[in-house]
Amino acid sequence: MTDPRYPIGKFHFEGLPSQDQRAKLIAEIEQAPAALRTAVKDLSAPQLDTPYREGGWTVRQVVHHLPDSHMNAYVRYKLALTEDEPTIKPYAEDRWAQLADSKSTPIEVSLALLDSLHTRWVRLLRSLEPTDWKKNFRHPELGLVSLEKNLGIYAWHGKHHVAHVTELKKGMGW
Repeated sequence: MTDPRYPIGKFHFEGLPSQDQRAKLIAEIEQAPAALRTAVKDLSAPQLDTPYREGGWTVRQVVHHLPDSHMNAYVRYKLALTEDEPTIKPYAEDRWAQLADSKSTPIEVSLALLDSLHTRWVRLLRSLEPTDWKKNFRHPELGLVSLEKNLGIYAWHGKHHVAHVTELKKGMGW
């Protein structure tokens, strides 16, 4: 049985991506908002408020988490591109998910935000020169993180959370 926390498996960094692999990862980031929209299409309010696993976030919280997380990633790219190995501030995603906006806001608000955010982010990613990909930011807990590695992390992250929703739907017969 697959671990419901990691329906597509944990993220594994396969090493520095080639130009073609980067293009594929950027395309996966570009497709994440549409994949999430498809996954949550026609879910009722009770379904949106169902945890994807025992002790896990509700579908609604997952939907709101994605733009929260991806906004942080987008800002980290901009910081790394404009500063010399900036130290970023992590955030308590578990606590953010417990705030009222993550528990009660209609999901369309975050779906629209994710659409707009990914449009900007993908434009930025596609504009990067080979030397830009070598830039880093410093994460207080993870150390130095390259923009190349971060690209892989967030391509995985979008698919990871979409799979939380799609696996729940399969399991519940929705």
